[in-house]
Amino acid sequence: EVHLVESGGGLVQPGGSLRLSCAASGFTFSNSHMSWVRQAPGKGLEWVSGIDSGGVTSSSADFVKGRFTVSRDNAKNTFYLQMNSLKPEDTAVYYCHVGPPYTGTNYWGQGTKLTVSS
Repeated sequence: EVHLVESGGGLVQPGGSLRLSCAASGFTFSNSHMSWVRQAPGKGLEWVSGIDSGGVTSSSADFVKGRFTVSRDNAKNTFYLQMNSLKPEDTAVYYCHVGPPYTGTNYWGQGTKLTVSS
């Protein structure tokens, strides 16, 4: 059974930094592309960043480019999102995601909440 467990969220002041983690199990993590998505209060899910199975190629949404960095440690089955220069509009619940063709269906974790506020 696929499990994704996010952690690392919290309250941060504007301009601050935080690192989110996603611990994965139940599938071949090292063969799977992984993504971070988020949901701001009152809004739908939006894709944030993704990384290939080997951790070589990543991409990010324009609104986080230059501020957020995605990485992974395949030995630990863990996936990260380093967030710098945080803004109030980054406030959201952040989820890690894996889906087809790496898994039979889409999976998200329970999410970790980030609040950026002074």
